[in-house]
Amino acid sequence: MVRILVPSGALGLGYDRQALAAGVAARPDLIAIDGGSTDSGPAYLGRGVSKYSRATTKAEWGELMAAQAAAGVPLVIGTAGTCGADAAVDWLFDITAEIAAEQGRRIRVARLYSGQNPAEIAEARAAGRITSLPGAPGVSAATVATCTNVVALAGVEQIAAALDTGADIVIAGRTTDTAIIAALPILKGCHPGAAWHGAKVGECGALATTMPNSGVIQIDFDETGCTIRPLAEGARATPYTVSAHMLYENSDPYILHEPGGYLDVRGARYRALDDRTVRIEGSAWVPGPYTVKLEGARVAGWQVVSLALLRDRRYVAHARDWADGVIARTRTQVEARLGLGPADYAIEIRLIGVDATLGSLEPRPGGAAEVGALAIVTAPTEAQAAEIGKMLNPWLLHHALTEDEPMPTFAFPFSPAEMPRGPAYEFCLHHVLPLDDPMAAFRIEVTEVGDA
Repeated sequence: MVRILVPSGALGLGYDRQALAAGVAARPDLIAIDGGSTDSGPAYLGRGVSKYSRATTKAEWGELMAAQAAAGVPLVIGTAGTCGADAAVDWLFDITAEIAAEQGRRIRVARLYSGQNPAEIAEARAAGRITSLPGAPGVSAATVATCTNVVALAGVEQIAAALDTGADIVIAGRTTDTAIIAALPILKGCHPGAAWHGAKVGECGALATTMPNSGVIQIDFDETGCTIRPLAEGARATPYTVSAHMLYENSDPYILHEPGGYLDVRGARYRALDDRTVRIEGSAWVPGPYTVKLEGARVAGWQVVSLALLRDRRYVAHARDWADGVIARTRTQVEARLGLGPADYAIEIRLIGVDATLGSLEPRPGGAAEVGALAIVTAPTEAQAAEIGKMLNPWLLHHALTEDEPMPTFAFPFSPAEMPRGPAYEFCLHHVLPLDDPMAAFRIEVTEVGDA
């Protein structure tokens, strides 16, 4: 039997400290936690930085390092620093070294890097070695070469290789959410279908329980199945909460693709062992060609945003017409004075309080007392974005619905009204790369940190 302790769905989200202590006392074989995902958009991968604060990360990571010392087992984090880029791995490694010195410990740390050379990936794309996944953007090899960061998603084999170094802590770059949990059970000969399935259920900590925010969950793996048990007081796993997690971030509730094959849970059976523990058996791992998913982000342009507030009832009622008029007048100026074509830049006004979230899909239009008009300019250069933002300014402030009415004045909550956002990023890779050797796209560095 292999016992994995998962403190939380992601480092930086917090967890129940008493439940964590209970998990350590239950003598796990490994502590595993996720560090991020693509959920927060392309900027973190594009920039190679974490979305979580350094102070929060250090505080939580320090507690988990103390838990690792108390349990005497490896601590593994996947997709370190939100995006898993090499720079984010090194960022968390530096934090780890600081904490080790403060705790007076000597720690063996393995860094698993998953960053790829964009130029080499572009060559592979041109040579037809990379396959698009459903929904992938249409990109050329030249586009791929402009990525600021490209990562490959590591699976069980790469995590197992990092554990084989004898590391106390593994800081992994981009990984599949499940790999950090499934690796040790598979390495120790547990049922592979159960290893992947239990890892899928446990990837987000206690999300698959009746108390999702409690964080801490314990998963036991063996030769025929796995057992899921949340550790916070009052938290329960049920066959419903556990089986439903196959729907989470997965287009198929029965099939989950991973490097080297896929998990098939059509034969899975979920059985409550008591009022808080669920047993899973019958899941199958189906081996296949070894491929890893690639994610890449690049600069799509430079952005400037402005916010204007409308309270006049007539303008609130006709906010979309007003916004369309502002955009049209500004576009006329941009194309006449900056020489940009309609496809070279973008001006968007999102109406906060009307349809800013869903746009044309909004099912509940109207009824707002106040509307915030969030203007977003995207242009090829920082200077062009700033110039277009300034062209928008007078129209956001004074644009009238008709030519024969008094000029209105709206409110800017900030001065200056134009707020540079810097480079705007976009994902441009949603593809898979075949590997003859699972480690061919990855590298491991092992370092001793802290005080002896």
